[in-house]
Parts: sequence; structure tokens; C-alpha cells
Amino acid sequence: MGNAAFWVVLPALLAALPPGSPAQSLFSGSYPLLDGDVIRYESTPPNDLVARLQRRLDQGEAALSLQEPQGYLLSVLQLLNVPLSSQTLVFSKTSFQQHRIGPATPRALYFNDSVYVGWVQGGDFVELAAVDPSQGTMFYTLDQRRLAQPKFVRRAECLQCHATPNTLGVPGLLVRSVFPAADGVPQLQVDSFVTDQSSPLRERWGGWYVTGTHGNQRHMGNVWIQDKEHPDRLDPEGGANVTSLKGRFDLTAYATPHSDLVALMILAHQTRLHDLISRVNWETRLALDQQASRNKALGVPADTWSDATRHRIYDAVEALLRYMLFIGEARLEAPVQGTSTFAREFAAAGPKDSAGRSLRDLDLNRRMFRYPCSFLIYSEAFDALPKAARDRFYRRLWDVLSGKDTDDAFAALTKSDREAILSILRQTKDDLPRYWRKTER
Repeated sequence: MGNAAFWVVLPALLAALPPGSPAQSLFSGSYPLLDGDVIRYESTPPNDLVARLQRRLDQGEAALSLQEPQGYLLSVLQLLNVPLSSQTLVFSKTSFQQHRIGPATPRALYFNDSVYVGWVQGGDFVELAAVDPSQGTMFYTLDQRRLAQPKFVRRAECLQCHATPNTLGVPGLLVRSVFPAADGVPQLQVDSFVTDQSSPLRERWGGWYVTGTHGNQRHMGNVWIQDKEHPDRLDPEGGANVTSLKGRFDLTAYATPHSDLVALMILAHQTRLHDLISRVNWETRLALDQQASRNKALGVPADTWSDATRHRIYDAVEALLRYMLFIGEARLEAPVQGTSTFAREFAAAGPKDSAGRSLRDLDLNRRMFRYPCSFLIYSEAFDALPKAARDRFYRRLWDVLSGKDTDDAFAALTKSDREAILSILRQTKDDLPRYWRKTER
């Protein structure tokens, strides 16, 4: 499973976000083993989309079909409702099947709101990462051989081979930008970048193909270093505003000819957010379990919280809130546009309020979204947050959107932004607290 291209996992190490990100230094604690009494990551039966599909396969309610040259890929995407338009292509050798990957044979990645699928030309496996609502990201492979009963196999070794603080100390997802050589090998003597919504375009997509236009802004995609003695001297001009990959490699084996710029932007946003949601979930469960043990030992009421517990949960929620409101988002210096139908399909997925507005409406002129509150607020993973964390999140979100919180940290959200987001959520999010339904503020 690819650390620069896809996902990376970490059981328990110091976590960090890219400079300027809301949770830059917040998550500094270590976790017990993933199979501890509270989390039980390895022993709890997963309930992500891949696990659910496997149950359907086992019960004869669905079937996978093999179609060359992609093998089971197209069938998997269809059954998991993953759009072909989400295809992005990465050519850096940073994957589980890296010997098959390079500029002439990039790895294809596809995703929806809660599952990620990787395909390598001539590869032995389809690779999958799926977000379990309570347990975080799960990792699977699907053997590409023609089998009577193809099966998704959970891969625990991903947790051992890909350990990094950049997934916030939980099994997670990661998009990296590297300085690749002409054969796709990343040059490790220079820094690479973790890509999320705070990353400037100039640091994004090293080792990736990128199709789309972006004006006078530059990124690291579509090119590789020419001088290994000076790997940081990557010339972005040859990779700028590329609208077709024809002539760069043989496209016939791929499901689409695109590596869509807008899909890449959404990918960077939601991979980091999935990690944050998982971290807040685990942080809260562990904090409450430890508090319960202390309360029992001290003979105090079960609902007692220490200041340390309160700060631990509230600080984690605050980091999540700020990321979901795109605080610290890198501003676009020119309009951007992809080449596939991804942007149109993504925006059409709704839900919409009575004015036809949606949190999936894209801006792409000065920022990513027209109404800057993440669409993953509708996700199963968000809804599965422990009540203590979810209640705190909704209270803080209400404070910001209603205008009660006037902190400069939220200055990027205009009055019209806040009013629009508030209206959209009131009409499209069913589990809002009762105080959200009041007309007065």
C-alpha cells in the first residue's frame, strides 16, 4: 500500500500535520496497541463498504466479474459505487507493487466518500482502503487471478510496513508529493510533502500525473528531475496546464485517459479529514475510558470529567472543526479546472437545500468550495463520533455559524458564508441539536 501515493498507517507515534494545519502539534500522545480493550482495531469485525460487499458476495447477492485488461477493477468500482471520473494517476515508485509502477505504467487510484481503490497495470492485486465508521481505515487486497470465489483479504501487514506520524497516530490515509527520478524512484535525500487542503499548489503532486488548467500557478506534477545531483531543481513548466496525457505513455490499458486536477484536490482534502475524524473518535473513546477508570478508583460520580479530559476532547474536536471549515486552506491564485466529468458528478451528489445549494458545490476560482464546510459532515464516520465529541462539535459549529464566536481564526468565513452553511445544514442534516432549529440567534 503506497505511502507517497495512497495510504500509510501508524499504530502509535507522534502525529503531525503540514505547517499551518489546525492540528499541527495537537496530537502528541501515543496509543496502546491497536487491539487494546478500548479500540480493538484488529479484532472487531469491520463494517466498511468493502466488508459489506464481501458479505454480499458470500451470500450470493453480488458477483465480481473479470474484464481484461483491468481484471476485477471495473466490477469492484461499480459494486462500490466509485466513479471512474475520480481516476488519478501516480507514477512514483511508492507502492505495495512498486516494481510495476513508473512514468510509463502509473498506478491508478479511484475514490468516493469512504473507499479508495488502487490498480496497477499487470498487478497481482487490486488494493483497497475503506473507512469503517467507528474503527478508522481498513486495508484490503483482491487477487487479480480468475478465481471461482474472489475474496477481499484484510492486510494487517500494512500497519507494519507503513508507519508514519502523518496519519495522526491512527490507521489512515496519506497523499504525498515527492521529487521523482525518470524511473519513478523518489529521491529521498530531499524532503517530500504531505498534501492536504493547506498545501500550496507549488508543493503538490510530485510523482503524479495531473490533467487540468490552473493559470499561472505551478505544481510538481507531470515531470521528474533531470539531475540527481540536484533533485530539488524540478522544473514545473513542462507539467503546467496539461490537458491530455496522450504521448506521455500508453493510455489504452487505463479506464479513462484522465488524472483529474479537481479529483486530486478533493482527494487531498478528504484523506486528511478521514484521519482527523478517526483520531477524534479514538481520542475521545480513550479519554472517556481512562476517565471512567479514575472515577471508579476515586469513588466520584461516573459523569465527572477532569480538566485534562475536557481539554483532550475539546482540543481534538476544535482541530476537526477548523479543518472542516477550511481554516488555513491554501488560496487559489487563478481558477482551476479538471478534464474529466468528476467536478460535475461530484457536485451533483448533493444533498441540496431549498435554494438548490449544496456543501458539494465547487468554487475553484479562489478556494475549493463555494460554501466552506466539508461534505464529509454527512459521512457515516462523522455520525459515528462518540456523543461527547459530536455534541461538542455541533456546539462549536453553531457558535461559529451563528456569529457568537467572533475569533479572528474564523475571519475567512464571511457573514454570507456562515448564513449559507447554516441554512444548508438545517435543511439537510437530520441529527442537529434542537437549538439549531431555532430561528433566533
